[in-house]
Amino acid sequence: MTAPLPLYDELPAGSLGGRLGWGVFGDTDQRGTINHLTPEIVESASKLVKRGVTFPLDHPIGHFSPPIVKGRLETQHHVIEMADGLAMDDYYDAYFPQGGSQWDSLAHFGYERDKFYNGASVDEIRSQNRNTIHSWTATGIVGRGVVLDMPAYFESTGVAYRPDETFEITSAHLDGAATLQGSTRKPGDILLVYTGFDRWYESQDHAGRTEITQRKTIAGLARSEETARHLWNTRVAAVASDNLAVEASPGDFSADAMPFGFLHQMLIGSLGIALGELWKLADLVADCRESHVYEGMLVSTPIGAPGGIGSPANAILIK
Repeated sequence: MTAPLPLYDELPAGSLGGRLGWGVFGDTDQRGTINHLTPEIVESASKLVKRGVTFPLDHPIGHFSPPIVKGRLETQHHVIEMADGLAMDDYYDAYFPQGGSQWDSLAHFGYERDKFYNGASVDEIRSQNRNTIHSWTATGIVGRGVVLDMPAYFESTGVAYRPDETFEITSAHLDGAATLQGSTRKPGDILLVYTGFDRWYESQDHAGRTEITQRKTIAGLARSEETARHLWNTRVAAVASDNLAVEASPGDFSADAMPFGFLHQMLIGSLGIALGELWKLADLVADCRESHVYEGMLVSTPIGAPGGIGSPANAILIK
């Protein structure tokens, strides 16, 4: 019988603070919490398909314009006519896999400088493709997707909330939303945290979209040890959101704030939790509110890119 995984406070202490999840799934592991998606979890998720209704969870390429993160470029699409008009082809320039609806690989952010999940160095990521996105492509990412509708929860509790403000969503808020919906949380869940950012973003003109790229005040998970503890102890396989970074923005990158000032350090670098960002969740949430069903079978196929740091989500939820 497989030994139970340690709880967060049973993990060894990290040098910067918090706890380290290295070695829990094996010293050479590169998959992190995606390991929770066992054949039994996948088989159970398949039973959630009742209506045969599908919800693609990726925004179109170029949807986030201008790019929200400094340094990323606008994708350029080129269409080529071939064989005297008998065929067509195309290609993209300046395509950033993490510029839209995407997954962060475990090579995206380290626990500390030059120390990524399971101790991988920058050189090992570059030369050996350690922790890169192809670690998840052999099986894909398939399991029970569970939506948490945070705007509905905050409205029900009278909490003043805007998705374009730096509002920190705590573990108590997550539990409260699940209770309000009548949702249960199970080990191996792929948690879909809906903040309302996608609908807010779509309501903005170009000036409003440009302005949010500068101030980056966006609601998301609380940057705290309690968030890390909660996600680890509930055995999530992954967490995805419609916002910029899953966690609240902007982060605090000062030395004094590490490793919780920017929670990616803990969630990805220490605990190996798969994070998905900027997902298209509003249509799914609208159906959840109407049907009162907040779960379904989630299927995602990260691109097979050895050495890739991120991937389009390529995700769909089936109810």
